[in-house]
Amino acid sequence: MVKIGVLGLQGAVREHVKALEAKNAEIIVIKRVEELEGLDGLVIPGGESTTMRRLIDKYGFMEPLKQFAQQKPVFGTCAGLILLAKNIEGQDHAHLAVMDVTAKRNAFGRQRESFEATLNVKGVADDFVGVFIRAPYIIEVGEDVEVLATFNDHIVAARQGRFLSCAFHPELTDDDRMHQYFVQMVEEFK
Repeated sequence: MVKIGVLGLQGAVREHVKALEAKNAEIIVIKRVEELEGLDGLVIPGGESTTMRRLIDKYGFMEPLKQFAQQKPVFGTCAGLILLAKNIEGQDHAHLAVMDVTAKRNAFGRQRESFEATLNVKGVADDFVGVFIRAPYIIEVGEDVEVLATFNDHIVAARQGRFLSCAFHPELTDDDRMHQYFVQMVEEFK
């Protein structure tokens, strides 16, 4: 059984825990740096990336998260994608900067432009419903990044080795196949 943490600073933490619990995994909500120790993988939920960064800095998570990501799988959803991205359009700095993608914040519009769309997610499902809330998308990927899903010609899910990211919120549906995919990734890297 793998041990997966869900960063519990902001976002749909409980929903990620619920989506992961049905799998062959022990799930822990991470609120202190020392709780990263012993994990096999980590989920960085959606939320608001600027707020999440402030909380990461306030509680001393930045360097420990970077060190964790150098060795273990990490899954970032929505704001989590932005935190993983090496580049963010219109910004001079990135956050964790571990995944070779360029993200565009709030790319699909504001809160009132939120929507759902059926996606073909490579290796996961050809009928996955993505929930997009002030969602980013990926505008550029590095050479070794695999595009897993697009919507209207925009990249909305990608994988690079032990990193998985999506612009949508898979935790906000009853479909746990994205989380199953991540658990399988974690098992492969254990």
